[in-house]
Amino acid sequence: MSSHSEDELEAPPVPTIGTEHADDTIKILLATDNHIGYLERDPIRGQDSINAFREILQLAVKNDVDFILLAGDLFHENRPSRDCLYQVMALLREYTLGDRPIQVELLSDPNDGKAASYSFPAVNYEDPNLNVAIPVFSIHGNHDDPQGAGPEGALCALDMLSVSGLINYMGKIDLPLDDAEAQNTGIAIRPVLLRKGNTRLGLYGVGNVKDQRMHFELRSNRVRMYMPRDKDTWFNILLLHQNRVPHGPQQSVPEGMFDDSIDLVVWGHEHDCRIVPEPVAGKRYYITQPGSSVATSLADGEALEKHVALLKIQGKEFELTPIPLRSVRPFVIDDIVLSEAGEEEGFDINDKIEVAKCLKVKVNELIERANAEWDERNARAVSEGEPELPRPLPLVRLKVDTTGVSEMSNPVRFGQEFQGRIANPRDVLVFHRSRKGATRASKIKADVPELSIDDPNLSTGEKLSKVRVQTLVREYLAAQELQLLGEGGMSDAIETFVEKDDIHAIQTHVTTALRSLMKGVQATGEDLDENDFEEIVDRVRDAQEKQQAENQTSKSAKDKGKGKATSNDSDASVDSMMMDVDVGSDFEARMSDAPPPPKAKSTTRKAPPAKKAPVRGKGKATATPISDDDEDEDEIEDEAPPPPKRTNRAAVLSQSGKKAPARGTTKKAAASKASASKPTQSTLSFTPAGRSSTRAAATRAKKKVAETIELDSD
Repeated sequence: MSSHSEDELEAPPVPTIGTEHADDTIKILLATDNHIGYLERDPIRGQDSINAFREILQLAVKNDVDFILLAGDLFHENRPSRDCLYQVMALLREYTLGDRPIQVELLSDPNDGKAASYSFPAVNYEDPNLNVAIPVFSIHGNHDDPQGAGPEGALCALDMLSVSGLINYMGKIDLPLDDAEAQNTGIAIRPVLLRKGNTRLGLYGVGNVKDQRMHFELRSNRVRMYMPRDKDTWFNILLLHQNRVPHGPQQSVPEGMFDDSIDLVVWGHEHDCRIVPEPVAGKRYYITQPGSSVATSLADGEALEKHVALLKIQGKEFELTPIPLRSVRPFVIDDIVLSEAGEEEGFDINDKIEVAKCLKVKVNELIERANAEWDERNARAVSEGEPELPRPLPLVRLKVDTTGVSEMSNPVRFGQEFQGRIANPRDVLVFHRSRKGATRASKIKADVPELSIDDPNLSTGEKLSKVRVQTLVREYLAAQELQLLGEGGMSDAIETFVEKDDIHAIQTHVTTALRSLMKGVQATGEDLDENDFEEIVDRVRDAQEKQQAENQTSKSAKDKGKGKATSNDSDASVDSMMMDVDVGSDFEARMSDAPPPPKAKSTTRKAPPAKKAPVRGKGKATATPISDDDEDEDEIEDEAPPPPKRTNRAAVLSQSGKKAPARGTTKKAAASKASASKPTQSTLSFTPAGRSSTRAAATRAKKKVAETIELDSD
């Protein structure tokens, strides 16, 4: 009870505004993942995305918002069709341009992010040639991200809307030109600073990047946010478009890796609607996830009712009101297990006719449920003074478990019977089988120990400060009864897996430990009796554990001096974002663009080449590289024996750079050659994967064009 009450005391305040003052309140319409152009050639669903976007703009006008905020994936494709661009530009011109005065003042540089070699500003309502009524700020997502290589750099559809003065494109990140620059730049986020009355707002946008890179940048403290000096008096919003649900190692962005200076995170990319602000454990900020405005997959998350949000900000307080989208097509989803349905209703699951009858009854029930949901929403809107909308064809998905069924009918032919009643007759059914494997009762349940961070007397902040991977792993393994694996080695393997992202660390340790254990048991030379087998295994395992502990102690003693020398550099900030504080409202310059100092050339004198052994037999001859001292010599040596295979990455890299000595080389010459060519430790460079190379090429091309223009002008 005590810990619960302390957590409640430390929890962020309820997101409401005490006393609202219109002159100090900024009203924003939040939306994300509009996916305009999805299935635009479908005769039934082709206009769903554009209809939802039209309703969003109408809601912005109806609620008299100060601006619209979009968190990525405005378009479904990177190159939207002309019809799609035409409709979007027409809607933006219809609802966002006009004589309505804008009450939000821009404090940051209006030219920050503007098109190069052009004079008009990046923020459209600062352009005297445009008459903007409702500004629209947007970042790009993974569907409409910049691509291509040209003199203007990588471009996307949002760039077209930005230069036409319809959208304010923010969150575009320039990719590094080479690996050396990538290791020094990181991600720099420059905000759009706004003010209305006494309320000051900072918008920090980060367009979609590869999840691996975003995870790497956050873990390495390489995300730099340029913030005002008095950042605690500003309300800071972070927009991002990344995976929130983990899909594998480094395939998502953890919720708690942002700085405490952020007040609200608007999360795009995830389509399920979690629009009500959710607090993050141990952090001061909230997360809102509006979800998509159109269903792009017939999944459970898309079946939730679609919403946008009306966000009100006053000082450091905010209030978020979800607004349901009425134009979105209703979608219901359910599942059925044929084996269970056959037992309940008494039909043979291998009889296609009987199975089809059962599925038809189920689909008809889903259609009635979808129509009832639409009628209920429509009646509620009409009671609030909204006009009545005609009922559209619903989306219906039935997941059928066909385990034990020998043959099923064609799902496309089955759906044709519902033509004109549902919007997706071709994929109304989806078949799947349950995985065959061990039953739940046969699974081994690990003991769940009481860890040190489970102390009820500790607050949330104290628990987070005490979290250490080594401690958690050691306490957890101590509660398990490990019969073959030792706790020490297993702890080191898990630590390597977590800290260094080595996905093969645990598997390699288990394989090595079992092989070593088998050799140790066989080396005892004792007759293996079933009664004494466990005792022998325990004895061998304890000996291995003792030997490993001694090796670890000696290793730590050797590294003690090195650890003292680098202790100051290893201290990392608790927060995952580096905060660059600016002076006043002006931003300080970026990190120094000066190249790093050149590495000092090695003064180690090369040892003279060893004397070559004469060619023997018909071995394959290899030519030796010609040195500077004896360029005229052309000697042939025997094929050298291949070096032993080494699994360490640095060792492999260093091995590939050295040439094996000839058979006749003396030990003294080999030693001198090894000391002369001492390999340096290799460093892993971070190279953006996939299509990022085209964006980097575009940046290079842009620089070359600029240099050519300068030469011509000279």
